Amino acid sequence: MSRIQAVLAALASRRRKALIPYICAGDPSPELTVPLMHALVESGCDIVELGVPFSDPMADGPVIQRASERALKHGVSLARVLDMVADFRRTDTRTPVVLMGYANPIEHMGLASFVAAAKAAGVDGVLVVDYPPEECAEYDRLMKQNGLDPIFLLAPTSTPERVDAVARAASGYVYYVSLKGVTGAASLDTADVARRIPEIKARVGIPVGVGFGIRDAQSAQAVGGIADAVVIGSRIIQELETSAPGQEVANVRRFMSGIRGALDQIAA
Repeated sequence: MSRIQAVLAALASRRRKALIPYICAGDPSPELTVPLMHALVESGCDIVELGVPFSDPMADGPVIQRASERALKHGVSLARVLDMVADFRRTDTRTPVVLMGYANPIEHMGLASFVAAAKAAGVDGVLVVDYPPEECAEYDRLMKQNGLDPIFLLAPTSTPERVDAVARAASGYVYYVSLKGVTGAASLDTADVARRIPEIKARVGIPVGVGFGIRDAQSAQAVGGIADAVVIGSRIIQELETSAPGQEVANVRRFMSGIRGALDQIAA
C-alpha cells in the first residue's frame, strides 16, 4: 500500500475528508516552498500537491499561470522541484506529496530517469495533465513498478469509456475537475458534482478528490459532503499574492486551518 493509499484509507476509517492543497513550487520564491509545505501539513492538510512550473499550461487559469511564471523567473526546474521534495522529506516522512504538471519537463528529463528521481526524492504520486490514460502505458508501468501512484483527471465531459480507462490506469485517487474550463473559475455546481461523483466512484473503485472552483470553507464543506477529498489551489495562490512580505506562510496556514475545520464538521 502506498503512502497516499494508506493516508486515504486511514481518513476513511475515521470518516474524515482528505484536504489536498496545491502550491506551485518556487512561488512566491524558492526559499518559501518547503516552509509552505510544512505549514500546509501543520494546518491539517493530508496530501500536498506541488506544481511543477511550466511555460505553456493548458488547464491552469490566470492565477496559477502567474504563479508558474514567477517560479520560472526564479529558475525553478523539474530537478529543483525534486530537490525541494527531498528537503521536505528530511523532516516529514509521513505526508504524501504529489507532483502536478505537464509532460514536457518529464519527457525532457527522460521518463525512466524522472520516475527514479521522483522515487528517490520521496514523491508519492504524479498527475501529468497531458498524459491521457489510453496513451501512457509505459509511464503507468514504471510508476507502479516503483511504488508511485499515477493520478489522472476526470471532468464533467468525460465519457464512460474515459472513466473506465482511468479506472484501469489510476492509483491513489482520481482528481475530478468540478467544472468546465480552467482552474480558478468562480462558479461551482455542487448539484452536478453530487450527481457525477457516485457514478465515477462506482466505476473507478478508488477515492475521488474534487478540485477547481473551491474557494472558501462553505464550498469546501459542500464538496466534502460528496467527495473523498477536497483540492484547493488558486485560492491559496491568491493568498500568497495578497500577503505582505514575510506573512505568506502564516496567512496560508491560517486560511487552510479554517478549511480543515469546516471539513471536520462534516463527520461531527
